[in-house]
Amino acid sequence: MSQTKEMNRSLGLIHVVLFGFSFMALATVFSTYGIAAQLSHGMVPGAYLLALIVMLFTAYSYGQMSKSIPSAGSAYAYTQKAINPYVGFLVGWAILMDYLFIPMVNYLLFGIFFSAAFPSVPNYVWILSMLLLVTVINVRGVKLATKANAFITIFSIAFILLFIGLSIKEIAGGAGTGTLFSLKPFYNSEEPLSFIISGAALLCFSFLGFDSATAFAEETVNPQKNIPRAVFIITLVGGAIFITVSYFAQNVWPNYNSFVDPDSAAHEIIKFVGGKALASAFLAVYAVTAFGSAMSSQASASRVLYAMGRDGQLPNKFFGTLHQKYNTPVNNILLISAISLLALFLSLSLVASFINFGAFLAFTSVNIAVITYYFVRKKERSLKGTLLYLIIPAVGALLDLWLLINLDIHSKVLGSIWFALGLIYMVVLTKGFRQKPPIMDLSA
Repeated sequence: MSQTKEMNRSLGLIHVVLFGFSFMALATVFSTYGIAAQLSHGMVPGAYLLALIVMLFTAYSYGQMSKSIPSAGSAYAYTQKAINPYVGFLVGWAILMDYLFIPMVNYLLFGIFFSAAFPSVPNYVWILSMLLLVTVINVRGVKLATKANAFITIFSIAFILLFIGLSIKEIAGGAGTGTLFSLKPFYNSEEPLSFIISGAALLCFSFLGFDSATAFAEETVNPQKNIPRAVFIITLVGGAIFITVSYFAQNVWPNYNSFVDPDSAAHEIIKFVGGKALASAFLAVYAVTAFGSAMSSQASASRVLYAMGRDGQLPNKFFGTLHQKYNTPVNNILLISAISLLALFLSLSLVASFINFGAFLAFTSVNIAVITYYFVRKKERSLKGTLLYLIIPAVGALLDLWLLINLDIHSKVLGSIWFALGLIYMVVLTKGFRQKPPIMDLSA
């Protein structure tokens, strides 16, 4: 799986930004809108704005670390090399949780939106159909092409622009709040600030993938300059899109408690502003987006497990083997599919919050890695250095921890159990910390 051959530096800034958008899946703004609206009491744009501020601090830290440690392992590599191997292993373990659960989100959303469009077909039929199709394709080794991901991004942006245009038309015609300009979706003085914080803790899920640009450091022209720029642009533009879409969705449908099903609230709003034609277009967008994301995330996760099995972090006989005919890690693909069956029983908000637990741990660690690497080790302690390598990343780390604390209690319990299992596993692997933990390969 690993390659010693040097990669060609052929990617420019625009190419890397497009890769980031395809990983982020811009249409995800519709995925969690309903549950975010209820969590934030109708202040989704305000929650997104807070989430964006937190993510910009973290994006800054990712950009700084990518200058000195250009690695596809991203958060794991940064903490492993900048802090110490033990912390790095635990961050890698937290990231592994996200790898295993992100495919499940796609199956959940596919089932939610298609069962809302076709109520006569049970939710589990859509979930199992998508899961089976993705599993079969990944077993046979078929991967999505870069051009397909770029098409999905362009398709998603076109749909988002159409939704915004139709929403403006409806609001101007007297629908919803009847006004195009209102601060209430950002902050309602009649509601506690805690609702915005809870919404932001969930909605950071929408930003997952902004750090994917760092994986292309070895293929990017002038990576020290272009990778930090790409990470920042992906986060900022993605956040602006999320805020804008949720703002018009809130104004066109202000009653956040009137959805038939909060999980599929976006489908109700889309149908309201654009009728069956726009609802059908949305299903097409989401089918393509969910399929592409499910296939790539399952393939990536299975590859990570294979690398860990091959290198001894997981039992080699199960995780480190390839199918004789297809040359794919079939055991890992089937294991991830089995875990994804939990989509039949778990809620979207719980799974999203669970993934955020691992993400916030990784984000916090990257901010701390900047302080350790630049301020402590490289002694960048001038006035400028103190601001760039101590104050800004420290604020980012505190904001990440703040949102982690505000996650759903169930996700914190499950996330803590997963983290504790990783700690126990590391103690066993290192024979009670007498050996260094093995290096994970998270470059999938």
